[in-house]
Amino acid sequence: MVNEQVLTVSLEEFGLSKYESQAYVALISKGTISASELAYYSEVPRTKIYPTLLKLENKKLAIISKSKPIMCTAISPEDAFDGVIHEQINKINAMNTLVSNLKKTSEESRKSRGSEEKRYFHISANKVLTQLQTMIEGSKLSIKIMTDQGGFGLLAECKEQLVGVIRRNLDVKVIIPSTQICSESYRSIPDGVEIKTSDITQNCFIFDETELLMINNDNGKGAIFSSTEILGINQEKVFSNIWKNSVKTKVVADMTKADAQEIYKIIKIINETGLRYILNSTRESKKIEIDFLKLLEKNGIQLKAKSLDDIIEIMDAIIQITCSGHVNFEANTKNITIESKLNNGYSLPWVSILEGYLQKQGYKTRTVYQNNSSKGEKTHIKISKN
Repeated sequence: MVNEQVLTVSLEEFGLSKYESQAYVALISKGTISASELAYYSEVPRTKIYPTLLKLENKKLAIISKSKPIMCTAISPEDAFDGVIHEQINKINAMNTLVSNLKKTSEESRKSRGSEEKRYFHISANKVLTQLQTMIEGSKLSIKIMTDQGGFGLLAECKEQLVGVIRRNLDVKVIIPSTQICSESYRSIPDGVEIKTSDITQNCFIFDETELLMINNDNGKGAIFSSTEILGINQEKVFSNIWKNSVKTKVVADMTKADAQEIYKIIKIINETGLRYILNSTRESKKIEIDFLKLLEKNGIQLKAKSLDDIIEIMDAIIQITCSGHVNFEANTKNITIESKLNNGYSLPWVSILEGYLQKQGYKTRTVYQNNSSKGEKTHIKISKN
């Protein structure tokens, strides 16, 4: 149960007096009770309970009976405070509009003089989180973030603010290191935030392409660059290039951290070898002489010990991430289909890994590769036991 003392203090922030707050919380807790009972439960002096009840009635927070003994009932919280909340929202929206208009007037004035003011602020480490939350709340169009473990941890503490901007349909994209996939911070980020992974070396938060928050990886201190149109656009371009080449993470969101890390390690190992192009050049002859399983084993990935179902699940996740496709296994017909929306051999490294695994498990494989320039590529692997 929520602490009644905490509720009382919170109600005082809505403009209620201490006695009014105590009385309202007691009414919510006890239901319809007499005035004397209310004085007892709310710890409001008996001499003050009737004036307090009248004030609550005037504020449309309580109903008082006309009979004797006087009975009182609380108005439901949603009915009591909905108007107050909307009034505060309207005030905040009006203030945001005013600030935006003032900012626009200021910028137009500077441009008419042929100059633009540049502002740069230092932020101490213990103030960075508050500043980040404020800047997220104040965003109007987009938020683009490149961050390491420390910066991602700070972002995870901004869940409430992120939920708010997602409700306003802002474009929120985040690039993180692969070590943070399925971490506690990762699971704290609300749905609606797009997350990809890449090798990140900076903490850069870009708001509406014009404001930047940079965080020092070593000491946690920050710096804000405001009204920096040129810098903001350049950083946005840097972000876009990294984002384009980053790897999706949504596919593994429900996996354990260990399983997700293994999948991304496999992808990284294969991508770094450039073997896709070798496979592309040899796919017609099917003379692939590279042992991918050994390559993975040398890098600490042991696939031979896993079950076929586990391998299918891993390959399906990898194909979704790298090729926007799927791996399907029909147990009855012993047929595995690897579908890729990308063609030109993008799926072939993964087909080769799957074939190598099957053969090492004692399966005989018959593979048919199909390439359609407009629909991607599809590979069928028919398996049978030797």
